[in-house]
Order: sequence, then structure tokens, then C-alpha cells
Amino acid sequence: MGKKAKVKDYGGPAGGWGALASTAKHLMFQGIPIKGPMTLMRNNQKHGFDCPGCAWPDPRHASSFEFCENGVKAVAAEATSKRVPPEFFTKHSVSWLLQQDDFWLENQGRLTHPMAYNPETDHYEAIGWDEAFARIGAGLQALDHPDQAAFYTSGRASNEAAFLYQLFVREFGTNNFPDCSNMCHEASGYALIESIGIGKGTVKLEDFHHADAIFIFGQNPGTNHPRMLGELRLAAKRGAKIVSINPLKERGLEKFAFPQSPVEMLTGGSTSISSLYLQPKIGGDLAVIKGMLKHIVAKNEEALVQGKPPIVDQAFIDRHTHGFERFLADIRAESWELIVQESGLNRDEIEAAAEIYLASPKVICTWGMGLTQHKHSVLTIQQVVNLLLIGGHFGRPGAGACPVRGHSNVQGNRTVGITEKPSAEFLDRLQQVFGFEPPRENGYDVVATIEAMQRSDVRVFVALGGNFAAATPDTPRTEAALRLCDMVVNISTKLNRSHLVTGKQALILPCLGRTEIDQQAMGAQMVTVEDSMSMVHGSGGINKPASPQLLSEPAIVARMAHAVLPHSKIDWLGLIQDYDRIRDLIEATLDDFHDYNQRVRQPGGFYLPNSAADLEWRTATGKANFVTAAIPTDLPMHRAEQNTAAPVFNLMTTRSHDQYNTTIYGLDDRYRGVFGQRRVLFISRDDLEILGMQAGQWVDVATVSDDGIERRANRFKLVEYDIPAGCIAGYYPETNPLVPLNALGDHSRTPTSKSIPVVLMPSETANDASAGKKTRKVLEAA
Repeated sequence: MGKKAKVKDYGGPAGGWGALASTAKHLMFQGIPIKGPMTLMRNNQKHGFDCPGCAWPDPRHASSFEFCENGVKAVAAEATSKRVPPEFFTKHSVSWLLQQDDFWLENQGRLTHPMAYNPETDHYEAIGWDEAFARIGAGLQALDHPDQAAFYTSGRASNEAAFLYQLFVREFGTNNFPDCSNMCHEASGYALIESIGIGKGTVKLEDFHHADAIFIFGQNPGTNHPRMLGELRLAAKRGAKIVSINPLKERGLEKFAFPQSPVEMLTGGSTSISSLYLQPKIGGDLAVIKGMLKHIVAKNEEALVQGKPPIVDQAFIDRHTHGFERFLADIRAESWELIVQESGLNRDEIEAAAEIYLASPKVICTWGMGLTQHKHSVLTIQQVVNLLLIGGHFGRPGAGACPVRGHSNVQGNRTVGITEKPSAEFLDRLQQVFGFEPPRENGYDVVATIEAMQRSDVRVFVALGGNFAAATPDTPRTEAALRLCDMVVNISTKLNRSHLVTGKQALILPCLGRTEIDQQAMGAQMVTVEDSMSMVHGSGGINKPASPQLLSEPAIVARMAHAVLPHSKIDWLGLIQDYDRIRDLIEATLDDFHDYNQRVRQPGGFYLPNSAADLEWRTATGKANFVTAAIPTDLPMHRAEQNTAAPVFNLMTTRSHDQYNTTIYGLDDRYRGVFGQRRVLFISRDDLEILGMQAGQWVDVATVSDDGIERRANRFKLVEYDIPAGCIAGYYPETNPLVPLNALGDHSRTPTSKSIPVVLMPSETANDASAGKKTRKVLEAA
């Protein structure tokens, strides 16, 4: 895991022997050569646990090996033999730990005891559970108003933990629920609700078996959800066309060797994935889609003039959609010159994608954060929906919209109530079922929470999982805001940077992982999760807990509620004796969860109904809406290019292959040819020549923004890569300091982490003052 830093071309396919070797390496690194394989055999199985990694769904007839390389990394990291006991914190001060990198922190092992920060000694010290909950109760009860607290949720939390969490916090009196959705797929939910009336995708896994074409926007499944490659491989083999639209050339979208295929493994063969691979400029997807639509509309009008049937699904459009004529006018008015300029592609490439669409009776459009983390993300996703609507690709097998979520229950958290903007209907039902008046005002999202901390309007911060300090934008300002809090509480399995960014008080509450047995008064418990395609299923751990001191997430939430709300009518401690009781309350609150405990015990769980998939449009118009959007020409990148003399690059933050969200499993990015290092920037050969720089040279990076705040990240190695000119990419969280807190998506308020204007300069980090002076000189040159 600590090999020498190097950059070396990777010529093989995704998956294959490289994935198997990586699997073995990570099991050995975590010290579980026997326990690891035994644990993996129960991963995503009927009587096992749901993978703690991504939210890709399980097939109905699961094999014995329903895991991928990066799922192995997630399981190995949780099932590790390494431990972080109280003695670890006695040895290491918080100040010293802050100097260590994220890879080192994460790989110290599992937390074993509740810990409290002592600011006088700068060390964490062991604390009993009763005392920890008493401190939390006292801290929250001392606030002037419940809105002075914020409660973050990671997508890892189960339905049971998330439902109890939102119930506790709303009885406490606030809707301040910043969560990881605010930073990833918020734009998807916002766009889809306006367009089709539901904030979820409309496809099931079996739809991939029937699609004639699959359009993949802004995704890297080879790293982020590798099991998707198995579905793409099968689709490609039966002749479906796969169009990948991504600024970076990603190996998983080019070719894949299925580790469970004896032929491919023994012969060194692989399957080509993409029929067409387009590399637009960062943020150019909206222009690409409008170009496709312009070609489709023109072909349709040509057919009508010739007296031929329409090539669009006019019957579907007339019956199920609203705004089609306005949409046509918008498409006709868009110029090819602007489309080509803003997409970074030529007209022939865009029309080739449109022709694949036209030749395909059943189309799926799928996307990831490459679409959701831009200023114009909502409008871009609504153009994806327009593309599907014009061909009637809803309500039929093999077709529909498919946002691919990240963490394994991020969608389920929203379904059971984790949102800062709850509907009146949901709040009414809480009042009816539980007998208290929930708060009605919208709460804070992630960015609003950070801003409120800066003003000291939020004084207590509780995080149910995640790594808030590392995951959020504008790292120095976020950390400074957290340090102003009276209390910071982190519920976690492993050590991460957020534990070291303490308020006046700080608590670490260690919890069970997904792989571990959750023993409560009525026996071993299972939890439930919802995948990206609305399937809800059970998950039960199989391993002995890493420490007898660990509590489950539902137990921690219930005991917090019991300590904070002494007069509550809810039997918090009774609920966690048997999680069926929690599920009964979810069923009483949410109609779609009828017969919850019975249905979730069926093989594969159950499917939550999807109104848009059933051609029921819960929109203001009562139909699916065509939403118009001009191609933007005044984005931050446009303004930066106009006002800065130095070459400006559009930076997208991205994951390494040895990474999941902010969790760093290793220092390799195998498919991109980067080994033993993380501080790299991917850049095109043309841009290296323009800068007069060479691959391997070290540079500092500075953000171009108009808020007067200097943002710089130092010492990144340039790596030549197949990426459009003017675009660069680097790993987060190392690049998060470059993302301004006020750089937000329109409507969604998602940080625009995939589109940050920056300038590069030769690294001068040996002298920070000199580096700062150099940065200011470059930024002021206009």
C-alpha cells in the first residue's frame, strides 16, 4: 500500500486480474486474510449484509459473489483487525493527528470506546456512554432555540437510524438536516420533481436487460459503482448501444474483463463497453444534449414535411407532457455555433449520438455527479429528461431516467424524512402519529449550516456518520466554522479528520458497522436500506463487533433522544429492543411502507412505487414537463476567462480508484495509471505546451473568484491525460479548499465541485509567503 510514487500507463481493462489482485491486497492490508473472504461471502446475500459502499442494486437471483473490487475495500476497511483504543488518543494529541494525511487517519482502524475531547490537554479521553449522552442532553437543552443545532446525516445510515434521527430532531424542534444529498444528487431530485413529479429515477435493474441504448453522463462506474459494469457488459454483448459522455477517458467505460467470466479471465479477453465515447468540456453536457435534441427535432420536422410519420413519440407527447411547443421554439432558436462552442464537441459527434438515440426504441439515460455539481446542473438534468420525453421513454421496460446515487442508503434517508425541506403532508403525519407539533419552517442545508456556524447561529453540530470537515467545500472556512461551535458530536466507525476539528466540546461516539451483529434485548437485529432503484431490503451483520463498547446507530440516536427529551411520549429505549417496532412506526408514517416487516423479509425485499414509472405525473400541470433552458454563457468560468490574463482552467474534483467519498483506502488510481500518490492534476498535452510546463512538474493551484478570498492548494504533480483542453481534474478532499462556499448550483445549492475556475503556477511551497505573493500576482493580472 506504500509503494513508490509513479505514473505508468495502464493498458488493461477494468476488472480482470487487476481487480482480483487488489482485492487480495486490501484484505491482507487490513489483517483479515481469513475473516475477509468469509465476510465477503455474505455481502449482498439474502441472509447477509448490504454492502457499505455504493447504492447499486442487487440482482433478483444473486450469485455467491455479489461484490466488486471497491466493495471489497469498503468491507475490508470495516472488518479490519486494526483498532483505535483510548491508549491511541493518550499517545497522540489532536494537534499532532491533524498533521497526518487522510489515508493514515482512516487506516488506524476501528474506534472502540466513546471519547471526549479535553481542550486543556489537547487529547481525547475515554468517557462512559451515560456521561456522553448526559453531556449531549445538557448541550442541546442549554441552547436558546432548537435552530441553534444542526444534525448531519451520511448516506450510510439505515432507514431505522435515519427515521429515529429525524423523529428525535423534529420533536426537539428543528428541521436543520444538512445531509450528504446536499453535496451530490440534490440537483437530480430538484430537477426530476419539477419535470416528472418525483425526485427518484424511474428504472429498475432489469430495465438494463431490455434497453436498446444506454446514455451515460458524467459517471465513472469502474471506480464508483463497479457492479454496474456487469450490466453494461451484458448490454453490450447483446447489441445495445452504450454512449459515454465524460470529459475524462475512463477505463471502465472503454473495456471490462468480468472477474466471474472464466473465458475472459483465462484468455486475457475483455468486453468493449462504449459504442461511442464523447469528451465534452467540463460542464458542456447541457450543450451536448441540446445539440442532440436540435438534430432530433430537425429530423422530425423533415419527416413531417415529407409526409412521413413523426420520429418522435407524438402520441406520448400529446397525452403525457406539457410545454412541448415552447420546448420546440427553444430548440429551434439555439444555434449550432453556440452548441459547438460550449460543448467542446463538433457537430458530427453530437449528431452521431443523436442517431443512436433515434435508432433505439428503448433508451435509458443514467448520470452521476459529473452532471450534478455545476451551477447549471438542474437545467442540465432537465434536458436529459426532455431527451427521454421526446421519445416517450417512460413507462416501458428498458427505458427511463437513472440517477446513480452514491452511498448505500442515501436515497433511503430521504425517503424516511431526512431533509431540511419537509413537505407539509409528512409533517402532518408525524403530528398525527406521534402527537407533537413538528417545526414547520425549512431548516439549514450543508452550506447554510456552515454559514450559520460562522455567525454562531449554530452552536451544536451532530453528525450521524460521514466526514463533514473533509467532504464540504472551502475547507479552511468550514473548519474555522466548526471550531466556533460549543459542541461537535461525531457518530463514527473509524477515525477521520472531522474528529480533529473540535468545537469547545467534542465527542466521538463509536458505532457498529454494517458487517457486525447488532444484538439488542429481543435478539440480533437487521436494518433496512433502499438502493438507487427504489428496492428496500434487509441487512444483518455476521461479524463479532470490533469492541464490546460499540452501540448501534439506532441505539445511539434513541439514547440521545432519551437524554435530550425527558418528557417525550415516545418510548425511545423500548423501540431499540426490537427494530420491528421502528419499522412499524415508519409504516404508520409512510403509506408506501405498508406491511413493512413482512415485505422486507421476502427474498430481495420490495419495490417502492414510482409514480412517473407508472405514467402518473405529480406535477403542478398534472403532466410531465418539458423545461426550457438557454445554454449558459455567463458561468463563473466564462467570467474568469474574460477577467484574468493568465490561462484559466476548469477544475473538476474527482475520486481516485482507491477511494470512496472521503474514505481513502490506498494511494493508487490504477486505471488512470497513478500509483503511490494523490496530489496530482490531470491535464492535456496541449495545455502543458501552452503553459510551457512538463508532466511531472509540481504546481500550486489558486481559485479565480470574485469574493476577495484567496484560496490556494499547494504542490500538485501534473499528469498528462486524455482530457479536453482547458480542463483539469484532481482528487478530493485535497482539492476541496479550492471550492468557494458560495459556488452553488442554481436551485439545488449543491457545491459546484465539478467546475471551479483556477490558475496554475510553478510550486513555491518551500516559502508560503512567497507562494501567497505569487498567487496574488497571478490573480491580479488582468
